[in-house]
Amino acid sequence: MSELTTKQAVAAPAAVTRWLASFEEAVTAGNVEAAVALFAEECYWRDLVAFSWNIVTVEGRAGVRDLLTETLDRVHPHGFTIAEELGEAAAENEAWIKFETEVGRGIGHLRLLDGKGWTLLTTLNELKGFEEPKSLRRAKGVEHGAIPNRETWLEQRRREAEELGRAIQPYVVIVGGGQGGIALGARLRQVGVPTIIVDRNSRPGDSWRNRYKSLCLHDPVWYDHLPYLDFPPNWPVFSPKDKIADWLEMYASVMELNYWSSTECLKASYDEDAKEWAVVVRRDGVEMTLRPKQLVLATGMSGKPNLPKFEGMDIFEGEQHHSSKHPGPDAYRGKKVVVIGSNNSAHDICAALWEVGAEVTMVQRSSTHVARSDSLMELGLAALYSESAVASGITTPKADLTFASVPYRLMHTFQTPVYDAIRERDSDFYARLEKAGFMLDFGDDNSGLFMKYLRRGSGYYIDVGASELVANGDIKLESGVDVVRLTKDAVELSNGKILPADLVVYATGYGSMNGWAADLISPEVAAKVGKVWGLGSNTSKDPGPWEGELRNMWKPTQQEALWFHGGNLHQSRHYSLYLALQLKARMEGIPTPVYGLQEVHHLS
Repeated sequence: MSELTTKQAVAAPAAVTRWLASFEEAVTAGNVEAAVALFAEECYWRDLVAFSWNIVTVEGRAGVRDLLTETLDRVHPHGFTIAEELGEAAAENEAWIKFETEVGRGIGHLRLLDGKGWTLLTTLNELKGFEEPKSLRRAKGVEHGAIPNRETWLEQRRREAEELGRAIQPYVVIVGGGQGGIALGARLRQVGVPTIIVDRNSRPGDSWRNRYKSLCLHDPVWYDHLPYLDFPPNWPVFSPKDKIADWLEMYASVMELNYWSSTECLKASYDEDAKEWAVVVRRDGVEMTLRPKQLVLATGMSGKPNLPKFEGMDIFEGEQHHSSKHPGPDAYRGKKVVVIGSNNSAHDICAALWEVGAEVTMVQRSSTHVARSDSLMELGLAALYSESAVASGITTPKADLTFASVPYRLMHTFQTPVYDAIRERDSDFYARLEKAGFMLDFGDDNSGLFMKYLRRGSGYYIDVGASELVANGDIKLESGVDVVRLTKDAVELSNGKILPADLVVYATGYGSMNGWAADLISPEVAAKVGKVWGLGSNTSKDPGPWEGELRNMWKPTQQEALWFHGGNLHQSRHYSLYLALQLKARMEGIPTPVYGLQEVHHLS
């Protein structure tokens, strides 16, 4: 190591230590201006519940000043030090930190720029007095000795299952038992919040089992662990749908979740006087009303299908369905199939149909971002989520916090170089796709797949083989066109072409999650809450103004006691902690004044 590098390595921790000491002195003294002066003019403070009882990012010194002015007196933050147990940070100007508040303990991340605070992440990790029973606090499991009329673990579980929802009301009802509902249910179980998960499917995992035959996770295993229980080391990199479904079913059982399968949520209404919900469900053919204090809609990003309305759909004599209802390719061997759409589901379905000998045409109405899976893993995810990352000491929580430490305002600047490298590496691949007529994009600002996902939740495909079929013409392509109408046996396009069809698949995506609020609660409540998802980036399908965080996700909404939870497995794992802590605090009567409650600018 050179002398310069040695000096930098020594100086950087010293700079961080000085900064934290000065910040500690300022906030414990209630000196807002002294704390603000420690930040750069351009700065970002992302708080996950610790200060704000919200998920919020403030920007600039004015934002820091406002957050501290509104929260300091009640939060009483203190104990800011380097969290040595989290290991070294990734760069010399960074550090993992820990701190305490009046009611909890937190961890976070700090980046300095010229000695000033540039990005600060603060997260609530646990509530004092309500710590999870894990590690040294784990339950004993059995009381040794002779105890008259002892209940076994199984008897206790059966009694709980019989009483909850009947003699005892749950504090939380989660509507939706996919990975999001299950992950949140596990978190709530560990902090002692009585919870019922309701799902209309017959078994946990059916939200995966019931999808098209070829579906698999496009994210690698290291990205997809659930809370508390990692996949085993021999788990495949990409999980087939039925395998992940079985894992979710097992997880729900071993995590002792109160999971009501074959239960349909019919409607819900909030009693402003009683401060509780009336949630009407049908279970085993019988209607009953649950009365939780909190309602979580975990119906998923892929929950409410967008089904287009084309002229002639009512006279088409073949089969037609949304991709969410697609059963798989086997029944369509040798058939003519038209797939409307060009994102993940469309590609997966087209490839599976081609494999069984169907004649498939993809109708691409707008451009799509495509990233090859291998390139995405190596250039986009490997630093945090890979076998090499694990070997270097990056645990899943550490990877999640590292990712969370980048404010959304800056994230595209971190992502753009990644996708520039992917574009260069796979230039021949992209050239062949474009030669075939496929309309490609890399996002409005060339920041690639993940920013598209955050901004709009659509518009991309992680290539696991279908793109090659498009490039070589095995999957026929009609791009830059729209559907004019369906006839009794064909699809007519805006370029005048007529595509004979035995089956039409509408791979046309899904609507905002507040559509479920409209259906289950009321259109008025859905409008009150507003659009779910998106950052307000003023890019395609993500209208401004800038929000700074995902709209309505994992945080308080304009409707009291209504929450939204979901996203991919990574988000379901990471953000379920913060939602669980917010719900636990409310159950225990801990004051939770919300800073920066999101305003509503868009209805859907």
